[in-house]
Amino acid sequence: MTQAATRLDVIPQSGYAGAEIRGIDLTRDLTDDEITAVRDALLKWKVVFFREQFLDHDQHLRFASYFGNPTPAHPLFDSIPDENYPTIYPIFRDRFKARVAKSNGYDKVRWHADVTAAVNPPFASILRAEELPPYGGDTQWSNAVAAYNGLSAPVQRLADELRAVHQFTPGAGSKPTEDYLRRVERRPLVTEHPVVRVHPETGEKALYVNPGFTQYINGVSAHESRRLLGLFYEELGRPEYTVRFKWEPGSIAFWDNRSAVHLAPSDLTTEHDRRLYRITLEGDVPVGPDGTKSVALEGDPFNAV
Repeated sequence: MTQAATRLDVIPQSGYAGAEIRGIDLTRDLTDDEITAVRDALLKWKVVFFREQFLDHDQHLRFASYFGNPTPAHPLFDSIPDENYPTIYPIFRDRFKARVAKSNGYDKVRWHADVTAAVNPPFASILRAEELPPYGGDTQWSNAVAAYNGLSAPVQRLADELRAVHQFTPGAGSKPTEDYLRRVERRPLVTEHPVVRVHPETGEKALYVNPGFTQYINGVSAHESRRLLGLFYEELGRPEYTVRFKWEPGSIAFWDNRSAVHLAPSDLTTEHDRRLYRITLEGDVPVGPDGTKSVALEGDPFNAV
């Protein structure tokens, strides 16, 4: 990293989440100052975006490795069909066909953080776009710190004491494929996480539940669990905490999985292709406000390759 640092522009995209970073070329080696500036923006805005960065797989991996250690592509699903890139996960138009044989569509539109079924979910995800439809396919992110801060003080105190179980599921109203069930059986991942996670770098508190993985809250009735999770999910999805990103070829989104949730698009059609590639970075074990760590109920940590 010998090049002189260039001036980066960090341009917020909404009031609480998302900033576009300009003035950087991710196809080359980055300086220490550039790496620090990107990380600082990520911690503040929870997700950062780059435009016109036409990276190949090796450049994508190099950029990711500045910030952490890449994990396997996915705990259950396969990497791109190239033995040299076991850490790159393809996100294509028909990826849900491997999971559900029949669906009411709900499984495709749930807010989630990546792989929270693991005891150490990825710290971050870096998604790059290669081929996109001419319209539709936007992704949304929400600031989970802002969601926690939006709760009243009594509800915050209650949330601080709660713990919830996370695991893989194809979603309500969906019939899982036999292949999906076999994959889950081969590598079950079930974890009890704090409902509120203390961010290890900023010290911020974030709501750490999501409808993509959270099954129930421990220590309360099923009825209370549904009501409490519904309240937390509603707060996570408040429009003012979110940012919506319109992808273009060469776009990259880099988000902090510890303090943000995201929502995949539900308006994709079968007539246009959509090809993106994701790398996730190894994370630590979440810690709640009382200092208690997450506990694996089934499965091993999701460690780097």
